[in-house]
Amino acid sequence: MKRETLIKKTLDQLKHLPDYKLKIISEYVDFLSSKVDDRVLSENIKELSMQSKSFEFLKEEEDLYSVSDVKERYDEKG
Repeated sequence: MKRETLIKKTLDQLKHLPDYKLKIISEYVDFLSSKVDDRVLSENIKELSMQSKSFEFLKEEEDLYSVSDVKERYDEKG
């Protein structure tokens, strides 16, 4: 089903709902929208930080610890 058709069908169905159900649906749509906004914001922040030169100095830093420094190892299997 095309997006426009789905929107029209949904709007037609919403017109027949009582007010309290419309409120619930409106709150749910707000929730979904915020999730999309959060995801887009997180992706943009990640992209900006990857492009940033702020942490370039860490690439030249010597590693302080190695695997041989680990005293106890925990695997996913338990």
